[in-house]
Amino acid sequence: MRTFRAVAGLVLSAALLTGCGPSASGDGDDTPPKASTESAPGPTGSAPGPGTSPGPTASPTAGRLPAPGETLVRVTRSGGFAGRTHTLIVKGDGSWTLLDAEAKQERTGTMPEAGLAALRTALEEADFAHLPRSATGGPTIYDGYFYTFVHGGYEVAGAQGSLPPALTKVVDALPSFTAR
Repeated sequence: MRTFRAVAGLVLSAALLTGCGPSASGDGDDTPPKASTESAPGPTGSAPGPGTSPGPTASPTAGRLPAPGETLVRVTRSGGFAGRTHTLIVKGDGSWTLLDAEAKQERTGTMPEAGLAALRTALEEADFAHLPRSATGGPTIYDGYFYTFVHGGYEVAGAQGSLPPALTKVVDALPSFTAR
């Protein structure tokens, strides 16, 4: 059985590797690869180093403004002293909904025009297409929050102390996660 597993593993590895490189068939694979904004793996094939991660992948909706009823941004915040999870969904028209950990509606509201404009500006300046998927490397904030942002077809996440300043501006422009 061990021999079978070893042979099967070798055959699978060979099949995967032959499909990964350029082919000599002249079918267009011989063009040089395009430059990438993602971090290249280290010499041992390991993932990017601390504080970096590959950038997010684009979706068909990336780069366009959402219609009034479509989601502008969805932010999930978890952790804190009480260890709670909330998701805030802001629509293109400024209406928002706050959900609890079981996705039950807690509160709703509508952002004022100036607040919605500030949020749109913060989202645009954050440039989600070029942010790492996972922000790391900042100081540990005990009882801090962990955020996951979804905007324009991109998803990025990070702990409170590791968020880039642009994402901190997004958090500041959002409606409150707690009742005031």
